[in-house]
Amino acid sequence: MDPTHFVHINTGSTEPIYRQLIEQVKRRVAAGQLKAGDEIPSVRELAQALAVHPMTVSKAYSQLESDGVLERRRGLSMVVAAQHQQAQPTADRVELLRPTLEKAAAEARQLQLSKAQAVALFKTILDENAP
Repeated sequence: MDPTHFVHINTGSTEPIYRQLIEQVKRRVAAGQLKAGDEIPSVRELAQALAVHPMTVSKAYSQLESDGVLERRRGLSMVVAAQHQQAQPTADRVELLRPTLEKAAAEARQLQLSKAQAVALFKTILDENAP
C-alpha cells in the first residue's frame, strides 16, 4: 500500500496526529476500504511519507492493535485484523460519523448559521470530492 495515500493528516488541527491516524484507519476499515489481511505501511514508511516522528505512528498502530483493528505479525508488516472481512453495517458507520457532525453542528450554532445554511454547506462539501 502506498504510504503517501494511506492517510492524510491536518497539522493545523487541534486533534493530535496519532488520533487522526487512528480515526482514519478505523473509518477505512469500517467502510470496507481496508479488509482483513490487507497490509498497512510500516511505521518507518508512514512516518517518512507524513513527515512525522516514527513514535507518533507507532503509538497509533499500537492503539489500533489494542482495539483489535490491526494485527502484528512477527517479522512481517502489520495487517488488518481477521474479524474485519467486510464493511460494517451502515448504522455502525453512521455512529462513527456522529461525533464529527455534532462538533460541526455546535460550530454552526456558535457562528449563528441557520440549519439551511449548514446543510447546504455540507451538501456542497460532499459534492466537491464526489467520484
